Amino acid sequence: MSGRIDARLKELGITLPKAAAPLANYVPWVVTGSLVFVSGQGPVGPNGIEYQGKLGRDLEVAEGAKAARLTALNVIAQLREAVGGDLDRVKRCVKLLGFVNSTPDFIQQPDVINGASDVIVEIFGNAGRHARSAVSAPSLPVDIAVEIEAIFEIE
Repeated sequence: MSGRIDARLKELGITLPKAAAPLANYVPWVVTGSLVFVSGQGPVGPNGIEYQGKLGRDLEVAEGAKAARLTALNVIAQLREAVGGDLDRVKRCVKLLGFVNSTPDFIQQPDVINGASDVIVEIFGNAGRHARSAVSAPSLPVDIAVEIEAIFEIE
């Protein structure tokens, strides 16, 4: 399917990954009414997990932001599945919740999750501006650096 958002992705040089299958007993997304809830996604690239470890110990903020960007692309890949391939159905990104695998003294969670927020705004423009939380976690599944879940409004 080719539309306005697909053209924007091409203009930005972004190829969305294939939507990943869930790792446990849950679904990757749920549509209820005009909302899509995307389950937590991680920084998975074509060769598997790309960013593992704790921010503040194993990874720098810039690496964390790259992990968040990649994770957001995985969120959008799930969203694309939820809307039957037509990302032009997305009215807005409502909310992101970003978890940062970090040391107890790490305080730059917003800087890390900006990697996700920035790419969503790049792709969707003003419709990509969203409410957000960025919090630390003492650990995340398979030691991924970040996990992000999202809520989108669709037509």
